[in-house]
Amino acid sequence: MCGNRFGKSFKQPVKHAIWVITGAIIGLALVAWYLPGGLELRLTPVLKDEPLLVLPLNPGERFTVHYYHSVENAPIWEEHSLDEEGRIYIEEERYLKFGAGMGRMPGIGRMVRRGPYEVIENMHMPTGDFILRVGNPGVNHTIIWRNIRKNLSAVAPHEAVRFSARPVSLLYKIFRSLCPHSATPDRDTL
Repeated sequence: MCGNRFGKSFKQPVKHAIWVITGAIIGLALVAWYLPGGLELRLTPVLKDEPLLVLPLNPGERFTVHYYHSVENAPIWEEHSLDEEGRIYIEEERYLKFGAGMGRMPGIGRMVRRGPYEVIENMHMPTGDFILRVGNPGVNHTIIWRNIRKNLSAVAPHEAVRFSARPVSLLYKIFRSLCPHSATPDRDTL
């Protein structure tokens, strides 16, 4: 009889503690669901559903589109960023020489020289979501993100690829840090 009383009195605090811990975990998950966790940039072929790249970014963090001009065969770097709402901006263009379609746009940025390169810096020009027609392997459209390179021309030449971004919750960011999207590159896969 004493054993039964002890068992009941012990079970009640354990049961209560389980409910409190479960409630706290659910509460933390709900808070993390509503807190901002950064951004996600997706590069998806227009005629397909599966993205080629999924890049987690922080507001203001940059990624680069690097390629070789199709007429001049000169290297070009376009640096982009995202704001906290997921809007895409072009921040800087860098190239060896003006090519067809290249050059300063009146009222946008400041033209400077960095070594052999012409640079338009401080552009902060909104592009919004955009579509890039990926060039052939000689054009080498390459995304540079956190010192990782992904050559789109090698995997999707001549395809129209949509660049789109969106804010994500802290819970989603935590989930993706534990289980990265299959299209998120890491140093071991490139």
